[in-house]
Amino acid sequence: APVLISILLGASFSRYQVEENVEHLLAPTHSLAKIERNLVDSLFPVNRSKHRLYSDLQTPGRYGRVIITSFRKANMLDQHHTDLILKLHSAVTRIQVQRPGFNYTFAHICILNNDKTCIVDDIVHVLEELKAARSSNRTNFAITYPITHLKDGREVYNGHQLGGVTVHSKDRVKSAEAIQLTYYLQAINSLNDMVAEKWESIFCDTVELFQKSNRKVKMYPFTSSSLKEDFQKTSRVSERYLITSLVLVVTLAILCCSMQDCVRSKPWLGLLGLLTVTLATLTAAGIINLTGGKYNSTFLGIPFIMLGHGLYGTFEMLSSWRKTREDQHVKERTAAVFADSMLSFSLTTAMYLVTFGIGASPFTNIEAARIFCCNSCIAIFFNYLYVLSFYGSSLVFTGYIENNYQHSIFCRKVPKPEVLQEKPAWYRFLLTAKFSEDTDDSEETNTYESHLLVWFLKRYYCDWITNTYVKPFVVLFYLVYISFALMGYLQVSEGSDLSNIVATATRTIEYTTAQQKYFSNYSPVIGFYIYESIEYWNTSVQEDVLEYTKGFVRISWFESYLNYLRKLNISTGLPKKNFTDMLRNSFLKNPQFAHFSEDIIFSKKYNNEVDVVASRMFLVAKTMETKREELYDLLETLRKLSLTSKVKFIVFNPSFVYMDRYASSVGAPLQNSCISALFLLFFSAFLVADSLINVWLTLTVASVEFGVIGFMTLWKVELDCISVLCLIYGINYTIDNCAPLLSTFVLGKEFTRTKWVKNALEVHGVAILQSYLCYIVGLIPLAAVPSNLTRTLFRCLFLIALVTFFHCFAILPVILTFLPPSKKKRKEKKNPENREEIECVEMVDMDSTRVVDQITTV
Repeated sequence: APVLISILLGASFSRYQVEENVEHLLAPTHSLAKIERNLVDSLFPVNRSKHRLYSDLQTPGRYGRVIITSFRKANMLDQHHTDLILKLHSAVTRIQVQRPGFNYTFAHICILNNDKTCIVDDIVHVLEELKAARSSNRTNFAITYPITHLKDGREVYNGHQLGGVTVHSKDRVKSAEAIQLTYYLQAINSLNDMVAEKWESIFCDTVELFQKSNRKVKMYPFTSSSLKEDFQKTSRVSERYLITSLVLVVTLAILCCSMQDCVRSKPWLGLLGLLTVTLATLTAAGIINLTGGKYNSTFLGIPFIMLGHGLYGTFEMLSSWRKTREDQHVKERTAAVFADSMLSFSLTTAMYLVTFGIGASPFTNIEAARIFCCNSCIAIFFNYLYVLSFYGSSLVFTGYIENNYQHSIFCRKVPKPEVLQEKPAWYRFLLTAKFSEDTDDSEETNTYESHLLVWFLKRYYCDWITNTYVKPFVVLFYLVYISFALMGYLQVSEGSDLSNIVATATRTIEYTTAQQKYFSNYSPVIGFYIYESIEYWNTSVQEDVLEYTKGFVRISWFESYLNYLRKLNISTGLPKKNFTDMLRNSFLKNPQFAHFSEDIIFSKKYNNEVDVVASRMFLVAKTMETKREELYDLLETLRKLSLTSKVKFIVFNPSFVYMDRYASSVGAPLQNSCISALFLLFFSAFLVADSLINVWLTLTVASVEFGVIGFMTLWKVELDCISVLCLIYGINYTIDNCAPLLSTFVLGKEFTRTKWVKNALEVHGVAILQSYLCYIVGLIPLAAVPSNLTRTLFRCLFLIALVTFFHCFAILPVILTFLPPSKKKRKEKKNPENREEIECVEMVDMDSTRVVDQITTV
């Protein structure tokens, strides 16, 4: 049934869809910045803009962008490079997008200015004037930074268009190592958007082709579609590495389940365990497709979550099978396996469903995290059902094969030892088996102890780790572990940089690196929007507006505009009506303020009085370093100012959509999952046989999570969407591996703590070791994938597996030997109704006379 269900649901891959809206996935769902963006778009629509656009001003929209630099750090403002850049600009503007019946060029889809011409970056005009000055041998033309003057008298901002700038006195530019050009496109309808998207693709091809013919310069093209394409590219570049991972896991799973005894060896069960996980994953993926879910690259982590959960469950069942008596019927052995292993597997599965279920709730503000947790719940649920049914049935089949003394691989009857003696050596090696009737009563009856891992744990490791001289070193090592974890924990940083989720050898990474290198002197342009009708002619209002922009570099004409208002107010003293009329006429007549036609929104009232209902200016912050934390601090500062200001204003930049409340949004799933896990452990403490089990589990989970967070920070992994999802999984992975170990130890009666530590390791250690080895081998190829997303995934999952393994095989076995619960004092209360029957011992003398030695009943 599981196979048929998986095939039927797997057929839904014909409806396979990819999520293309990166903002929908990675930006906080409930974000104030999104509301602010809607307000800004309603007041100042970009597609009808008639002012000079600055990079990243209001909305990403559709655009093409390119950074031009030199391999030799040459001056990009010299004659050769200036001509080269203008030649590239000319090639870009001639790009044609062929559609049935019409060829679209940049002029057809660009954003238009007042004079119906395309808006281009002011740096193009600067370069054109620089070229004209050189042609006419004029030496008086100077470029200043970050504000320069054009021949028509306009001041233009070039802080985001000139990079790596060296200046003379009075901010005169001596040289610039990089130049950035941006081409804004319209996207007002579906046809226009489709043409613009095609234009972006041709734009990148044009730039790359242009560089091939000019190899002394380096160009970094980037478009509004680059992030989406590079985010999904991770899945494509991961394919062959995931196949390698699957082959390695299959190989090691088969080896871990193999023995020299050809009857008791279980290589098929290792392969079928992986097949169980694969079928469950396929079923979950089919359900996701049928319910309209869309694939994204974060789903690459789900198979590894399934691998960790499913493999341990299957190996634990196999470990329980080894403890059953071979003279029992297969049904009895299977019943013993399910009774021994399925209870703990069911409880850990419930923990998975609770923690990931909380992450899938509406409380999660990051859509990618919510979808990931929801799909993980579906996958884990089917994984549990398939282990219960498909793998359980497989275990029954191999049980019959073992009882009939058939070969574990070839399923043929194994001949008796006396028959094998007549066969060649290679034949005897392949068909070596131990028959129960050949075993003396004095010999140990558990033939599975010849398994390499069982033999290693029982004969060597258990005695070594509980040795008195080893324990101090383990405790010391744990203190070192806590110290480094604390050092990393104190340096945790949130990462909202979108380049952390894309493939490495992509346009996004190359462009972002170049942008941070050459254009990090100034932050992105921040729009300062006043959305109320205020008395601009009032001197106190003007002072209030300037007060809240103090400390930032003003890149618009707004300060000059306010000074102009002061002059009008002082020189004329006109009433409000006449003042606004003069203001409006001044804007229309004065070319210096012509581009304010949309920066100031006028509205007419019933008495023909004109009022200013909204206005804006643009701010850019001076940044001394390339750290994004500065932009976070800037956003928080401006938000606080907007709450305390006498003037109603908002600040906005497209990057704020991703940063707004990102820290609280990305940490919420982990926080909620931890709370739910702790609550579940506390509540179940009243249901389990001993509440100390849950106490130890809680402490172990806390220790593992603390260490993983600390070490992943030291390994340069930021707290972002991917790492938080891994940490949620880490809670469950720790409980998966440690819960059976702790249960066996805590519930043990009599003897000593050391004895029960050894017993717990002998019973569950093999399953933990087998699943750990397979899991690590499966993760190793992930480290080679050229993607930042998989790099984060590998580092977090590797640390989770390593730290959990360290706790299971070193920390817990040592600490439990000298901490509660005590064993000698925990004796079961005697009940007069409970009677222990002692088996009668029959002794036979030389005359074959039977004598009953004991027949006492206690």
